[in-house]
Amino acid sequence: MSAELISILVLVVVFVIATTRSINMGALAFAAAFGVGELVADLDTDTIFAGFPGSLFVVLVGVTYLFAIARANGTTDWLVHASVRLVRGRVVLIPWVMFVLTGALTAIGAVSPAAVAIVAPIALSFAAQYGISPLLMGAMVVHGAQGGGFSPISIYGSIVNGIVEKEKLPGNEITLFLASLFVNLAIAAVVFVLFGGLKLSRAAVVDAPGDEVGAAGSGGGVGGGGASVRTEGGVSVRAEEALRLTPARIATLAGLVALVVAVLGFDLDAGLTSITVAVLLAACWPEDSRLAVGQIAWTTVLVICGVLTYVGVLQEMGTITWAGEGVGDIGVPLLAAVLLCYIGALISAFASSVGIMGALIPLAVPFLAQGEIGAVGMVAALAVSATVVDVSPFSTNGALVLASAPDVDRERFFRQLMMYGGIVVAVVPAVVWLVLVVPGWA
Repeated sequence: MSAELISILVLVVVFVIATTRSINMGALAFAAAFGVGELVADLDTDTIFAGFPGSLFVVLVGVTYLFAIARANGTTDWLVHASVRLVRGRVVLIPWVMFVLTGALTAIGAVSPAAVAIVAPIALSFAAQYGISPLLMGAMVVHGAQGGGFSPISIYGSIVNGIVEKEKLPGNEITLFLASLFVNLAIAAVVFVLFGGLKLSRAAVVDAPGDEVGAAGSGGGVGGGGASVRTEGGVSVRAEEALRLTPARIATLAGLVALVVAVLGFDLDAGLTSITVAVLLAACWPEDSRLAVGQIAWTTVLVICGVLTYVGVLQEMGTITWAGEGVGDIGVPLLAAVLLCYIGALISAFASSVGIMGALIPLAVPFLAQGEIGAVGMVAALAVSATVVDVSPFSTNGALVLASAPDVDRERFFRQLMMYGGIVVAVVPAVVWLVLVVPGWA
């Protein structure tokens, strides 16, 4: 049995044990990385640790730390109420506001994880307060980011178009952008319907500071979120408090604006910037941040970092290249095309989407050169397949959604994201293959 096949089977065993024995998957993956790396691939410790996602670790810790402080001082409550006011109290529009917001950020050049890191904590705080499914809200944020992610001036778009030009393949920047936008928009619409989005249209939520939220006199929010806890003279005390701008909230809002400017305008690291802002806030208002470190999603950090370290071992020992080349050697171009889409989706659910696109598009060149498969459609299908699965809790975007969700059973939410990501991996590559590859878009 080859080393590459052994490494894949070990990954399957990790998933099975973590699911059936309730052992942290990240801890298992670290053990698997050590065992497979040392015993099967003969890698040294430094090479194994090279796969540790240090930047993602900092992003997860930094963003969840900053927004834990924001929750403690009431800034997220203020943003939630501001969002309600923005859409005149129509909660049904909030998920779409988040979709458009993250899409706009990535379309103008934000890296997808940076946009999600900025929007997800706010969106999921709103979802928690108004009883909206966190899976619905998280999916809208991620699919919005991916919907705008392939504009001609975006990071993903620039990378893919650059690879296409380097490989001397015919390309179409607008087709690539629209393919990703429409696929993610369609998925978002389906998720919105299936996970209770339509029910939100019947929710009576108003945006006036003194009005009650939810049914009149009930003191309950949508789905029992409980937006007001008591009233004085018909005025919601919690709503009034949530809309008050205290010095700590003003400073936190300024910090969030600084985060956006630093990440989008100056291309600074989202994780390091988040930690810097959080430390400054903690130094000024230590009483608000005393418990914030404990609210960092450490369990999630362990899961994601462990799994991605193991994926790094797979990449180092050539397992991913081995699988891709095996598919590329298939003599039926259409079959090879759909298999490459599935490989891209499956691997990207755990690893870097950009890295996967960079590996798979060159692998598609030999059978694209035969002329039986349209290059424009194939590149678009690969790009969409490799990025739409970023709702997986093992991807950066999915991990940010998982870590940002307040007041949820994280184990249950993790399983929901994993199941949803699995459905996306199973369905979307076949759909984009049928729509973009089979017709032969050249």
